[in-house]
Amino acid sequence: MGDLRIRAALTGVSGVHVTPFDATGRIDEALLDRVVDGLAVAGIDNIVTGGNTGEFYALGMDEVRLVMQRAIAANAGRRAVTAGVGRALSDAQRLAEHAAKLGADAVMIHQVPDPFASPHGVVAYTHAVADTTDLPVVLYVRNDNFSAAELLDLVGHRRVVGIKYAVPDPLRLAERLRLTAGQDLLWLCGLAEAWALPFAAVGARGFTSGLVNVHPTLSLAVRDALASGDYPAARRMIDGIAQFEAMRARESNGTNVTVVKEAMRLLGLPVGPARPPGRPELSESAKSELAAILKSWGLMRERAA
Repeated sequence: MGDLRIRAALTGVSGVHVTPFDATGRIDEALLDRVVDGLAVAGIDNIVTGGNTGEFYALGMDEVRLVMQRAIAANAGRRAVTAGVGRALSDAQRLAEHAAKLGADAVMIHQVPDPFASPHGVVAYTHAVADTTDLPVVLYVRNDNFSAAELLDLVGHRRVVGIKYAVPDPLRLAERLRLTAGQDLLWLCGLAEAWALPFAAVGARGFTSGLVNVHPTLSLAVRDALASGDYPAARRMIDGIAQFEAMRARESNGTNVTVVKEAMRLLGLPVGPARPPGRPELSESAKSELAAILKSWGLMRERAA
């Protein structure tokens, strides 16, 4: 039953919630609850805690566990919740065990960021983490340097149900889909709304989103357009999101979380700055640019009303 729940959720929007910080730099637990509750109420299919938009690598291990606990509790079973795990092998294994105890629906294994990671080593690491849990496993692939045999080995673990593919290459994704044809795997777009259309065209189902923290109804509208095959409508909506996502991609993606958090602040949710190594704050000109985007979406007027 658990596998069916997460498989269905992965074909929709996997929304990665931010981690709010208070004025002292500590996690704002009450505001975190509010953020996650908002995603659940909005109808986000799969709430991802411990993702990159949640600043997974900028949090201490105790903070990761706290965020995971609060997010699962705040969701209260309304939507599927996937918990991100990673870092040192022992850390990832303990986080996977913790996620299961808290009631997560799945774990997402972050791809190892070690500059000396070998494809063979990544496969071994991934399987070692997957072996510690009975939860369904989603793999986060950002660097596809695997041979065909290594890729089949990577996704061949019995617990793996989905691959969050975050490589900006639809043709490469199409190759991977052909390679794994016949296997019971879900491939989803790991590059948010901006890449959801070309990825869907080659066979991906579902996409991840940080935009959900700001405008969840727009993300869900993109989901529905893609699901119905209305690619022209999806393209129009994605075109309207393009400037927002381009802002997030600046400074080698160093403003990815910063833009989302600043947008939330402009809409009345003081979630605090992004932690280093992300850019803590936007320039004044970038803040004005972002405010104009929110106004074009009607969000600033809605708040004023």
